[in-house]
Amino acid sequence: MSDQLKANGWVVLDPSHEERVVGAEPATRLSTLAGATVGIISNGKENTRQFFDNMDRILREQYEVAEVVRRIKGNYSAPAEDELMAEALGWDAVLSGVGD
Repeated sequence: MSDQLKANGWVVLDPSHEERVVGAEPATRLSTLAGATVGIISNGKENTRQFFDNMDRILREQYEVAEVVRRIKGNYSAPAEDELMAEALGWDAVLSGVGD
């Protein structure tokens, strides 16, 4: 019961995700975005569409990104699906965002 606390008849649950990533290294930084494929992963909440529409335009016009791939997670409150994460491995860079 390490992720629960019992007190005065109440059970308090730990709402954090059960998987923990340990020892991950940050990705190597790109020297330029020109010619790159950039993925945008949205949580699908209200207000993300307009924000990412603008990001898409800026990436193409100002940073000469070759391709912008846009995906929406199946569940805004959960980590991205394994299939989506596997697809993202083929992108040069990823933006992930929240819109409320």
